[in-house]
Amino acid sequence: MMPTKHIFLAMLSVFLLQEAVAQYEDTSQSPLDRFNKTVDTQDKFDYFFEEHHKYGEHSAYDWLDIVNGLINTKTTNDSVSLPYFKIIQAQLYYDIGDYDKSIALAGEEYKNLDRLHKDAQGRLLQVLDAGYERLELYSKQLEIRKQKKDLGFTDQIASYDIYSNLGLHRKAMEDYIMDQKKTLGDNLYFHAVYHNNVGNYLRLDNSASVALIKYREAKGHIEAYLNNVTQGKTQGELLRAQLLKGVVEGNIGKCYAQLRRHEEAIPWLESSITLIQEFSKGKHSPEMANNMLEIADCYLQVEDYNLAKEFLDKISGPISVPGQLRRNALLAGFYDRNEDYKNAAFYLKKNVHIRDSMKEHESELKKQQLATVVEMDLAMQKKEMEKQKEQLELSRTEIQAKDERINFVFISLIFALLGFTGLGYAYLKSVKNQRLIAEQNHIIEASLVEKDSLLKEIHHRVKNNLQMVSSLLSLQTKNTKSKAAIDALEEGKSRVKAMALIHQKLYQNDDLSVIEMQSYIESLINSVQSVFKKGGHNINITIDAEGVELDIDRAIPFGLILNELVSNSFKYAFPENDENGKIYIHLRKNDEQGYFEYTDNGVGLPEDAEDRAYSSMGIRLMNRLVNQLQSSLNIDKPEKGVRFWFNFK
Repeated sequence: MMPTKHIFLAMLSVFLLQEAVAQYEDTSQSPLDRFNKTVDTQDKFDYFFEEHHKYGEHSAYDWLDIVNGLINTKTTNDSVSLPYFKIIQAQLYYDIGDYDKSIALAGEEYKNLDRLHKDAQGRLLQVLDAGYERLELYSKQLEIRKQKKDLGFTDQIASYDIYSNLGLHRKAMEDYIMDQKKTLGDNLYFHAVYHNNVGNYLRLDNSASVALIKYREAKGHIEAYLNNVTQGKTQGELLRAQLLKGVVEGNIGKCYAQLRRHEEAIPWLESSITLIQEFSKGKHSPEMANNMLEIADCYLQVEDYNLAKEFLDKISGPISVPGQLRRNALLAGFYDRNEDYKNAAFYLKKNVHIRDSMKEHESELKKQQLATVVEMDLAMQKKEMEKQKEQLELSRTEIQAKDERINFVFISLIFALLGFTGLGYAYLKSVKNQRLIAEQNHIIEASLVEKDSLLKEIHHRVKNNLQMVSSLLSLQTKNTKSKAAIDALEEGKSRVKAMALIHQKLYQNDDLSVIEMQSYIESLINSVQSVFKKGGHNINITIDAEGVELDIDRAIPFGLILNELVSNSFKYAFPENDENGKIYIHLRKNDEQGYFEYTDNGVGLPEDAEDRAYSSMGIRLMNRLVNQLQSSLNIDKPEKGVRFWFNFK
């Protein structure tokens, strides 16, 4: 008879063999097979969204066939499992690039959002968010983000990417940096995402050389993240990191192309295409299409026409309208260089047809969407500030209640200590008073710090909103043909910038009550000079305002007056050249009296200046602004130039 020990070892060997076979069979199955074998609907749903390599062996189209079959076998009354498969179906259509179909399916399930499981709600809202961005329906995208915040999927509503998509890349970058720097932490992956996004805003704002620095920082962070073996990473985290590395390398290539360094751009774009192909297998990637367009353009520029055509032919799946225009232009360029003028003309005509269909509605639609997004963003900011105000009021109420409790305890102690001797009573009372004063001082200091922070935030938001108004005026200028209207809009934009600069100086100062005028005047003149690209840069400008500080009620009229005077000098004072031009600005203020003087040595005022003063918008505006300072404007006409001066309180 076999010993018991041998029987046990034999049974253990059989068990381990069975486990190994089962494990081999499980790993040999494809993700689609495992999805099919999963019985429970919730388990299928979770597996689909959590499996990061689902498109490795089977494409999104294969998955779509299976999911469509599952939906067809369900009855319309199956309210439990059908919505889950519909959300999977919407995600699959998004992955293959059919964004209209994806939004249509997700929109039907969105009508019954409150009936869905919490996790299903989050997945559905994410599909809608991404889909609306691809379709450039930014106002609807902002509504979905508000819903995500209301349901607790996010702490705040981010809108910087929407502003960037609408062309306001610089505002998007400023809002993004202010929002992300507070919560960036020390995670290398998140640092890579941050620097890549900042690089995107700079590149789209035509600052490729600065963007290149940010992309190289992003590449360093993502490589350090991938090489850090001490930090455990899931398969999904490794996949998204490799994909981000591909995107960053593609962005570096785009920067080199934008700087017209095409030979340096090509290897970066090739490496990016290889990485994105490997780690986004089975689903549509807009980044892939953009990189192929970019590398095709580079090969055209270095006159390798065959490779350029090869990459243009590789582009498959849906492509955005700007992408279609660029592909047609590149194909036209390819055929033109090969003297196939018939095909070149064909692709140029295709672009003409596309632009004609877009021209009528695109600009107006973009302005409407920008106005809608701005309105919604301001409303949400106002709501957030009201919420902060309520919290501040609640905090004050709690402090007041705490003070009342302290007072009550203090009074109680007084009565309790009446029996003590006078010296002991005085000593205890002194200790309690000092403690109470220290606590109240701490509360008051904390409240003042909070108030200063809130005021700085308000001035920053006012500055951003004025910059937004300036951007809207710029958009209107591009769609206006009348020179007089364009000049009026540019003047309005210059005045808006002068006011925005006041609020920028305020939130940058430690003292929020006053503005240091020397630096403000220097910044204002730099701003005006940037508008007059052909004039004003050789004028010798002397500013004598050192040590003068004004509150906002005086600084805004001064800024607008100075904006008018400097603009008029740049436009009219030096019609031939400004090499010998001089401007002198003098501002002094003591406790009771102030004095302002502005002179230039230009051609001076015309003979009929006094008669025209009543019809001149600039002179009338300056007179009204000086009246606000409780003074009157004086104008002298020396031999050369002109002198404006007034006293103020």
